[in-house]
Amino acid sequence: MTTSDRRYRLGVDVGGTHTDLVLLDMASGDLMVEKVASTPKNPALGVLGGIARFVARGHRAQDIEFFAHGTTITTNALLEMRGAQVGLLISKGYRAVQEVQNQARDGSLFDYFYEKPSPIAPQSLTREITERSDYSGRVLLPLDEDAVRQAARELKAAGVQSVAVCYLFSFMNPAHEELTRALIQEEFPGVSVSLSCEVLPRIREWPRMSTTLLNAYLEPVLVRYIDHLNRGLDEIGVVTQQRFLMQSNGGVMPFSAAIAGGKTVHTLLSGPAAGAQASAFLAEEAAQSGLVTLDMGGTSADIAFIEGGVPLEVTEGIIARRQVDVPALDMTTISAGGGSIAWVDGAGFLGIGPESAGADPGPACYGRGGKRPTVTDADLLCGFLNPGYFLGGAQTLSLDAAWEAIERAVAEPLKISVLEAAAGIRRIVDMRMADEVRVFAARRGVDLSSFTLLPFGGAGAVHAAAVAAELGMRRILVPPRPGAFSALGLLCTDVVHDYIRSDLKPLALVTPEHVEDIYRQLETKARGELADEEMSVADARFSRELDLRYSGQGYELRTPLDGLFVERLTAGSLVAARARFDERHAQIHGHAAANRPVEVVSYRLRVRVAVPKYQQQEEAPGASPGALSRAEKARRVLHISGDEVVEAIVYERDRLAIGDVIAGPAIVEQFDATTVIPPEWRARVDATRNLILESS
Repeated sequence: MTTSDRRYRLGVDVGGTHTDLVLLDMASGDLMVEKVASTPKNPALGVLGGIARFVARGHRAQDIEFFAHGTTITTNALLEMRGAQVGLLISKGYRAVQEVQNQARDGSLFDYFYEKPSPIAPQSLTREITERSDYSGRVLLPLDEDAVRQAARELKAAGVQSVAVCYLFSFMNPAHEELTRALIQEEFPGVSVSLSCEVLPRIREWPRMSTTLLNAYLEPVLVRYIDHLNRGLDEIGVVTQQRFLMQSNGGVMPFSAAIAGGKTVHTLLSGPAAGAQASAFLAEEAAQSGLVTLDMGGTSADIAFIEGGVPLEVTEGIIARRQVDVPALDMTTISAGGGSIAWVDGAGFLGIGPESAGADPGPACYGRGGKRPTVTDADLLCGFLNPGYFLGGAQTLSLDAAWEAIERAVAEPLKISVLEAAAGIRRIVDMRMADEVRVFAARRGVDLSSFTLLPFGGAGAVHAAAVAAELGMRRILVPPRPGAFSALGLLCTDVVHDYIRSDLKPLALVTPEHVEDIYRQLETKARGELADEEMSVADARFSRELDLRYSGQGYELRTPLDGLFVERLTAGSLVAARARFDERHAQIHGHAAANRPVEVVSYRLRVRVAVPKYQQQEEAPGASPGALSRAEKARRVLHISGDEVVEAIVYERDRLAIGDVIAGPAIVEQFDATTVIPPEWRARVDATRNLILESS
């Protein structure tokens, strides 16, 4: 069978509770969705089990031409500190960098008992190597090859599984690090080696070292997982080699790239990034005026902002208290998922999370042995979930188990009714999400008044209206398949690779020829990697950015060069880049210093290779829009708060027609999610089958 004979594209998103799969039939445009329980001990099993369900429905595995995967495998390994044992090779005299780190501290600035995160590579597994290059890359001291070999033998004897190499100014001259890797592999065959000149070739020792150490810590975990998944895909008949992994920057990369060249750290936000990318691509009109995305799954809620049609992006971040300076969508995560556990502390205060019931055993209502109350249990008791229609009826939820769990752990300690306790759990989790959005918006200078809230994930649309009301937002967009929206996002993105090189110089002294030379080197590297990944080099599109700062500043701004040159940069291009930097500085920080000298800190290159994407189609209004009786299923009592009770009409979403308008209170059910329309809200079905909720 040739590639052209294959017809399916598959997106898979592994969450803490469920694994979502979306199969797109390229011939008909039909979307098929499967949700299976995640398998935390080996997430690949859940992925393969979901594919097996499609096969059982008559869709042949060998007809899948494209496989894209979003995963939290590296994120979870970091959160749970179950990565590889790491050794570190560093320039002689600089072994304390990992201990000192920097002056930043998370939490309270006045915490006298603050402790920095424990080192990824302890001092006992750190070796100083005689070598030295200066700031321009000129070799001052040659590499002590014998010291490298001795260090490799010692680390091997100590049981090290992965080695990080971080030499001073290696981003200007990588020769010593590259030779070090060759020597290590001679003495210690098969060990994973992460070089800072590949992981993050830019200035600032601690961010570069931290990112390299994390890559070394997580690479063996990702390699094992991808190896297991690859073999499983082969065994069930998925023969395509177009297998991709979502990156933190919103693009995908081939499996081969994820396990080579220091790119493991680019997967730390793999799961959440897909949903933000889907929001920007599929809700294009709303994304232009501004979107807040709320991805509420089983273990957490992920929040992102989209302005001008694109997700906000950062190049520096903290994940699990560890510094990771790679391009990523600007997102924040809180422990506010459907599986988040409710508890009462010694002072009698109700708390939610951070512990989650996860997929095994799951919330009490799942009936799998879970005894502790969760947000999902509260949603069920308050009437927002249908116990007989969870996952389209594939799973029955136990009202009795949810009642017992909340009664024992929350209602009795607080001396309130069970329904008051359930409503209180919902209220707290809704306020926590709203507070996080509010703080996130304030930090980014975002005005929420004109923004639309876009909820997805299994629980997003259940809580969206309460969160929007708390924030004063009056418009919500619920996509057609909210429960599998992140998986769908994997079919809405391109192959994207990012490259960076630091070369600190005053902008006034930088020549166009020097800038072009650096970018040509980065482009040559990018083309080589694309060829190795069997991607079309001819289809590659390059975009350039400069990291600029005023002389004396401790931070820089990414300044795009798009539109400032045709084929080659000129002196005029650099003058225009300076003007653009002043504009961006004024926009972001409220002021500019047009008379101060500007420095070039780093050169950035992004390469994008377009791949076929899911295209949603507009539909004409139905023959009888407004005849809602066709979609009515039942009526159900909702406990909005402990003493506020309303009766809501329950609708089947797949029976709604284009143009239908629903007045709250109402519930809209579908296989993968539930949407709550409270009193004083209305919903209409638009031409692409989004539910548009607006408050009166």
